[in-house]
Amino acid sequence: VCIHRVRSCSSIRFIKSKYVCVFDKSALKFSHQQRLFRTSAVSCGQIVQFKLSDIGEGITEVTVKEWYIKEGDSVSQFDSICEVQSDKASVTITSRYDGIIRKLHYSIDDIAFVGKPLVDIEIDASKGVASEEDVVETPPMSHDEHTHQEIKGHKTLATPAVRRLAMENNIKLSEVVGTGKDNRILKEDILNYLAKQTGAILPPSPKAEIIPPLPKSETVPAAPKDKARKIPIPVSRPIVFSGKDKTEPVTGFQKAMVKTMSAALKIPHFGYCDEIDLTQLVQLREELKPVAEIRGVKLSFMPFFIKAASLGLLQYPILNASLDENCQNVTYKASHNIGVAMDTGQGLIVPNVKNVQVCSVFDIASELNRLQSLGSAGQLGTSDLTGGTFTLSNIGTIGGTYAKPVILPPEVAIGALGKIQVLPRFNGKGEVYKAQIMNVSWSADHRIIDGATMARFSNLWKSYLENPASMLLDLK
Repeated sequence: VCIHRVRSCSSIRFIKSKYVCVFDKSALKFSHQQRLFRTSAVSCGQIVQFKLSDIGEGITEVTVKEWYIKEGDSVSQFDSICEVQSDKASVTITSRYDGIIRKLHYSIDDIAFVGKPLVDIEIDASKGVASEEDVVETPPMSHDEHTHQEIKGHKTLATPAVRRLAMENNIKLSEVVGTGKDNRILKEDILNYLAKQTGAILPPSPKAEIIPPLPKSETVPAAPKDKARKIPIPVSRPIVFSGKDKTEPVTGFQKAMVKTMSAALKIPHFGYCDEIDLTQLVQLREELKPVAEIRGVKLSFMPFFIKAASLGLLQYPILNASLDENCQNVTYKASHNIGVAMDTGQGLIVPNVKNVQVCSVFDIASELNRLQSLGSAGQLGTSDLTGGTFTLSNIGTIGGTYAKPVILPPEVAIGALGKIQVLPRFNGKGEVYKAQIMNVSWSADHRIIDGATMARFSNLWKSYLENPASMLLDLK
């Protein structure tokens, strides 16, 4: 039996020997005949305070939303420690050390400050203490590169080579949609995701193939014509009457909304409204929905709205620009990073689809599915929520026709989409027909955008949606 450390039962004295090769009771007796030495590991660790460092975007404090560990747990490098939420995004904090968690400095929903200790970790002193590098937003990656990765309870499948590629490009695997078996993330998925972030145009994968639509006999059955009118059901919440006023701090995404809307008050808004006949687009979407479902993507109207807006921005680039604080310079953005306002349990968030100008309608739909899934789970990253150049708000999913959207600085334009209604309209022959009508409300920064420009852009966007086939001439 090889014993590295031997501790006496009746003394604080430690005997360290490299090896004891013979296990003999008489040799292990100390001064008292009745008490024997027993073998046990001696703690020689060193406590390191793991501090929360600057996670960018000028953030000085975050809210602790979830702990993935507890006191006494063993952690390795790159293991997830907790999830924190700033006023811009949710960030997963990962460990920089191998060791044992000795203390959690915060509870759930506590405010953690940059530069202050987050947890205390006991590490092996014999291995030395790494330099105090604070937490960075990196994907949780096991040290020995396992092929399974568990993020927030969900396993992400990827090979070590794919993980290394993601790590080298600072990409979260949780944000990449896997197209392999069992949603395994392939190299092509990483490259396609990287292309969306950078605007690079990659050649199509040789494995990709277009699946023809199903025969009419096998298509999804259409909804019955006499569909009952949907009655809004009130959200059931427990009624709590305490009898006292309640004060809560403004935190998280609500805090970001306060800052953004305060800045928006400085912008003179110009409003413009119109109605769009989506009858042909509704028919086209019904034909393409089964094809998209076969390819694993839910196809809504929003990808068409976003792509039509991008085509319009190519003709009117002033709407895809920004104005500096001193109103001296206008920057025309090369990328069309079109934001989509989402209503979540955490409040209003506006992630954006990057580089729409080089994306197909299917690409946009796939990216929207990813953003909506992450938004519902509160897992959107900073890259998803920043860099927007133009915004569409689909208020019609909740209800209403017209709105007065507020511009999100530093953008200069935003559109609000109403609900689609079946209304009577006249055709060119003066005959009444059933039309699918949607209202749109635009707001533009009147300091650099005049009413005529906004109206012309809206008319072009409207023409693409009312005649979807016309988009084929300009699609890239």
